[in-house]
Amino acid sequence: MPNLASLGGFLPLIGMLIVFYLFLIIPENKRKKKYNEMINNLRVNDEIITRGGIIGKIVNIQDDFVIVESGPDKGRFKLSKQGISNLVTKTEETEK
Repeated sequence: MPNLASLGGFLPLIGMLIVFYLFLIIPENKRKKKYNEMINNLRVNDEIITRGGIIGKIVNIQDDFVIVESGPDKGRFKLSKQGISNLVTKTEETEK
């Protein structure tokens, strides 16, 4: 039968792993889930912020890309959906 004192040396390590999981892994998974939900629910005319800080309005949605219109000249550029940082304003869908 193993000595119980030798197992006691592993308790702090196990405790640290549990704390690491609770404070780092679980919140990161929640953040990823929320981000993926936001990306999947993008609509035309939603205002977004890119990871580079550019604010623009979505004018077209393709599979993995969006066409964004930005600036006073209404310049358009193609952006990967993963390049979107945040949703500024969500357009409301009108039901008829």
